[in-house]
Amino acid sequence: MIRLDEEKPDDWWEVEALYDLCFAPGREALSSYRLRDGVAPVAPLCLVARDEAGIVGAAIRYWPVTVGGQPCLLLGPIAVHPTRQGEGLGAFLMQDSLARARDAGWARVLLVGDAPYYARFGFTKMTGIEMPPPTNPDRLLGIALQEGAWDGVTGAVTKSDA
Repeated sequence: MIRLDEEKPDDWWEVEALYDLCFAPGREALSSYRLRDGVAPVAPLCLVARDEAGIVGAAIRYWPVTVGGQPCLLLGPIAVHPTRQGEGLGAFLMQDSLARARDAGWARVLLVGDAPYYARFGFTKMTGIEMPPPTNPDRLLGIALQEGAWDGVTGAVTKSDA
């Protein structure tokens, strides 16, 4: 049995250790991390999946950004412990967190990732949106949580003042 909880301050080290395990060294040098520096994550959407023993199997975080001056969520990182991959934890986190974001009134979500994986959740390649370099524009994906939320939204992705 897996339970999802909002990430608490006491979870920080355990979640960071999971991200370190799942991602290459230097992950914090990515442009998406520059958008997170000094900005608090959207706490109600930052989730930790724990098994019945309380061990973290997966985690997801969201951050506020703006795209062309419009509010947006930046999804990431999301990680599943290597021993728990293939169990559907990543999909569970994605579906649950996107539903929470929609229910909280967020209109759009952006991420940098692999289109074949994220397409199954409704993410599509974004055009007209500029992520800080050195982001590969083919990996810039978005989803509208409200009908037409991306219509006419173009421009630079910048840090949120929120």
